[in-house]
Amino acid sequence: MEPIWKITPSVEALNAGSKGNMLEHLDIKMIEVGPDYLKATMPVDHRTKQPMGLLHGGASVVLAESLGSISSTLTVDLAKKRCVGLEINANHIRSVTGGLVTGVAKPLHLGRSTQVWEIKIYDDREKLVCVSRLTMAVIDAPAKT
Repeated sequence: MEPIWKITPSVEALNAGSKGNMLEHLDIKMIEVGPDYLKATMPVDHRTKQPMGLLHGGASVVLAESLGSISSTLTVDLAKKRCVGLEINANHIRSVTGGLVTGVAKPLHLGRSTQVWEIKIYDDREKLVCVSRLTMAVIDAPAKT
């Protein structure tokens, strides 16, 4: 399979870009860049659980949107284009109380003006926890001054 990426950074470079933002706060780590997917993990701990002790749905959405947004950015020429989120939805399939969850983002549509990404999140037993779909707008990069 031909890679979809215009930019193919290392996992280390992607994780370096996570410093000082929500990804660092929730300890989201990129772990693999495949030819048409990006994979990351997130711990299920005090930062990502809701008061009942389960993985917070909002934390799953943060993982999904982060994976989809980073993935979409890697598919465009940043000298000309930027990708911004338009809409995200999530179906929470199974609860998780601990361990790590792993998200995998794959494109459903890579168009000139929009992209649609499917992000599946799995628990440590590789059971499906959440399915999310993220729609991204592909816009012109700001003019250089």
